[in-house]
Amino acid sequence: MLRLRNRQRLRRKEVADLAVSLEGNFGCAVFPPDEAVETAEAGALTVVLVRGTALGLLAGGRPSLSVRGAIEYRPTRRFVTVDMGAVKFVYNGADVMAPGIVDADPSIAVGDLVWVRDERNRQPLAVGEALMTGADMNAAEKGKAVRSLHHVGDEVWKLDESP
Repeated sequence: MLRLRNRQRLRRKEVADLAVSLEGNFGCAVFPPDEAVETAEAGALTVVLVRGTALGLLAGGRPSLSVRGAIEYRPTRRFVTVDMGAVKFVYNGADVMAPGIVDADPSIAVGDLVWVRDERNRQPLAVGEALMTGADMNAAEKGKAVRSLHHVGDEVWKLDESP
């Protein structure tokens, strides 16, 4: 079981800056600036806790939505859509390979934090770091496109499950 360490409540200004950054990157309204938001170390990642639920991540100091955050806030940008054949691999934490991608936001740049969804239901499966641009993901026929950081069923996901 993953343990949260160094839990800290963010100041109102820090919460507002984080919300603006997430809204700008992912194109969705997130928590209001007066919300009680905390950060905590969870292994290699720092999780952003909103009302006690891990709805965001800080990977290398860069903010991203977690899978639960993508489910709750319904982002419209920085998405990578994979075909149904790739779902079981992404669901189990595999990196996303270019042949499995059916659509990607063309504004994605190398190094951006992105969220991965399935083709049929458009449900979030994982969060990762883009290894190619969105346009390259749409055109590529081989290679690794997204390095997985967090996925459904991993330890960060299990933080929010009832014992």
